[in-house]
Amino acid sequence: MDLLSIRLVLLWAPKRSILPVHDQSKLLYLADRESMSRYGVPISFDNLVSMDHGPVLSRTLNLINGYVGGSGAAQWDEWMSDRENHDVSVKKSFTRKDLNELSDADLAVIDSVWAQFGRMDQWALRDYTHKNCPEWVDPKGSSLGIEESTVFTAIGRSGPEATKLAQSIKTQRELDTIFSRL
Repeated sequence: MDLLSIRLVLLWAPKRSILPVHDQSKLLYLADRESMSRYGVPISFDNLVSMDHGPVLSRTLNLINGYVGGSGAAQWDEWMSDRENHDVSVKKSFTRKDLNELSDADLAVIDSVWAQFGRMDQWALRDYTHKNCPEWVDPKGSSLGIEESTVFTAIGRSGPEATKLAQSIKTQRELDTIFSRL
């Protein structure tokens, strides 16, 4: 997951030389949400949470904020600059080959999200997610988990379909956890 998070963040680099953390966290959330809408699965399989300024990917935000140690932190440090003034930047160039964990469909979703939201500043993104992502709930200074079934329902999937798709994501996360320990 951590390496995929890094690769997702890298995708914004050609579009901006400096990447505001707040923008990244919202754009990555919106990319997962759009992937769920189109394909029934997120790109990152990260945990979704409501925070004061809108929904985010929990583990990815922790990585960006420097709250992850070990190999995830080392991989982040290899590709990304230290966080300064709520911004990060990419340290080295990369090619499509470096993004091998992302499918062409993932990249199309990311490009679509960028085209729709990439010019918004952090406040416009916050306002957009507050108004247009009904799965977001104001956590009042904390954070609250967002169930995938709630996202699927918000994007128009029926209750039974939303439940089935959410269970599939949970199963994939469990498999990822098992395989990461081998």
